[in-house]
Amino acid sequence: MTELTLIRHGQAISGATTEADYDRLSNLGHQQARWLGEHLQTLGGFDRVVSGTMRRQRETAVGLNLDARPHREDPRLNELDYFTLSQVLEARDGIPFPTGPMSFAAHVPQVLQLWREGHAGPDHETYDHFRDRVFGALTDAARDGPGAVLVTSTGVIATLCALALGLEAEMKARMFLRIMNTSVHRFVFDGDVLHLAQFGATPHLDVPERRAARTYY
Repeated sequence: MTELTLIRHGQAISGATTEADYDRLSNLGHQQARWLGEHLQTLGGFDRVVSGTMRRQRETAVGLNLDARPHREDPRLNELDYFTLSQVLEARDGIPFPTGPMSFAAHVPQVLQLWREGHAGPDHETYDHFRDRVFGALTDAARDGPGAVLVTSTGVIATLCALALGLEAEMKARMFLRIMNTSVHRFVFDGDVLHLAQFGATPHLDVPERRAARTYY
């Protein structure tokens, strides 16, 4: 069996309405990454860091400060293009981009349903391609052996959870909304079978003085 640790990037720029504006860590996001890195240093057992190529993912990987471990990038760990999907949803159904946590919670299932049903358009990555590429990234990391920290995003983690647990689209959307910034998730490959071993841990934030630093957006 091979265990892999996946981490969601730190808090990005909340309130952004484009990928370019969103794709960088906030000051709190940088701090979350530093705290998590300190925690991982105490655990040991990690020999490499793999991140997607998005700025917020790379900044989180660097912020972990696991300098003795090699860091490489794998674009298959990049997030789904939520902002473009949102534009398709608005153009087709007149549903505007959300303006707060409550409207975002209602928006996510609608966006994911549109995507899974193949309505995103021929120029957009299909859901099946996204699912296959993130599973391929995890499979290749497992072939390299245990000890990997993979820095990625919510959609990637939720998709892998759905694959491991056999979840339907509605439950996947719920998981998408409950993945905190810099939360820790562990997956285990037993042969070719993927298992979820830990979901959404935040040990670096689970102290009274850091509770305000627990963020979803």
